[in-house]
Amino acid sequence: MTSCAEPPAPPAPSGASLWRHRDFRRYLTGQTASVAGSSITQMALPVLAVVHLDATTAQVAWLAFLGQLPPALLALLAGALADRYSKRRQMITSDLVSAAVLTTVPVSAALGTLTLSQLMVVAVVQGAASGLHDAAAISLLPSLVDRSLIQRGNSRVGALFAIAATAGSHLGAALTAVLGPGRALLGDVASFLISAGCTARIQAREPARARPKNGRLRDEIGEGLSYVFADDRLRVLTLVNATTSFALGLLNTLWALYLLRTLAVSATAFGVLLGLGALGAAAGALAAPALARRWGPGPMMLTALAITPLTQIPLLLASPGLAWQIAIGAALFLQLACAGAAGTTQRSIRQIVTTAGMQARMQAVSTWLTAGSRPVAALLAGGLGTWIGVRPTLTAGTFLLLVPFVVLARSPLRALRHMPDRPPTSPRTGRDPVLSPLARGTAPPAVPTPARPEDDRHDRSPGGDAT
Repeated sequence: MTSCAEPPAPPAPSGASLWRHRDFRRYLTGQTASVAGSSITQMALPVLAVVHLDATTAQVAWLAFLGQLPPALLALLAGALADRYSKRRQMITSDLVSAAVLTTVPVSAALGTLTLSQLMVVAVVQGAASGLHDAAAISLLPSLVDRSLIQRGNSRVGALFAIAATAGSHLGAALTAVLGPGRALLGDVASFLISAGCTARIQAREPARARPKNGRLRDEIGEGLSYVFADDRLRVLTLVNATTSFALGLLNTLWALYLLRTLAVSATAFGVLLGLGALGAAAGALAAPALARRWGPGPMMLTALAITPLTQIPLLLASPGLAWQIAIGAALFLQLACAGAAGTTQRSIRQIVTTAGMQARMQAVSTWLTAGSRPVAALLAGGLGTWIGVRPTLTAGTFLLLVPFVVLARSPLRALRHMPDRPPTSPRTGRDPVLSPLARGTAPPAVPTPARPEDDRHDRSPGGDAT
């Protein structure tokens, strides 16, 4: 993991690369470190529970469930808080809470007092802190870069996040082997501190927040829901996210079990397959702006959603053997490349068309639906897998991947040829009433708009959302 500490640099000249923009680089460094650190915990925590605390299968499932539940329950509240208060302060506070609660695990392990109940409490607290952090982090990006650079920024973020997640998993495995799973978690603690430090060093001012008419967060949450579902573009893309997340949640619940047990894939080969998937996600995210310019965002996303179910065919037809493992690896690369390209593009569209004062709540609605669908999908996968078998359940999940394709194909977005230019304007003033001074042009944009034709400027692009 890297540090964001670096000497001050002069403002980026017009047309400068995003990599030369200090605030974007600090944001990217901190969030990439956080993703890598989270992958360390995802690797080390189950080992700690199973090997050192003799957790049963049901207890391991509960540990995973408790970690996933808070983001789903708190998504709407987290978005409302991020739109009402400082996003950077919410990110820093969440990082410090996560670091503090996670530190208790290696300390308790060293003292011999660690219990499974403590791990579950840590999972709940960290899950809640992560939900609050992510709601603010995702919605902060549009205030750091000019709107014409949102797709390019998301492209860089998506690619580095995919690589960081895989690197963090490998680092977690190495730290677990060398230091033990308890001490390995200190790597994630360090990542939270790096993330907080980098966020604190971001200098760009956040958009001015409109004073709420009353102090009730419930009303602001309701405004976010109404805002998303009243806009055809936001509604369609949010439903695409939610249905994709549900289908992938069902498939991912049984994917590893099917590969390791039914297809007899070795642990080494399994790791290689995961690495290929991460490379595919990074490649898709990086290629998204160029693909969107060439084919149009709508046709590109529609094609990606059409290809995704086809990538499941090698898995469904496979039998044990190297040839099938290669086929599955190639299909996984293609699947996650499609996910990276479509995911970064749809997120960019949603951020571009959303006014500054609604960014976090807009994202929170998507997170709420996608995160909430995963536990339901996991329970359905378990029930179907027991009732009709693993392979038929994976087949059902493959057919569910057709649903987001149909949702997008039935909407006008399927023919979108250019990235949207700006959010809706006020009918009285002709401009967005809650845009920041940067977006309104009263101060230089955080990243200057490149000197290119207007149609060529719309190029920019984590979850699931898969999220």
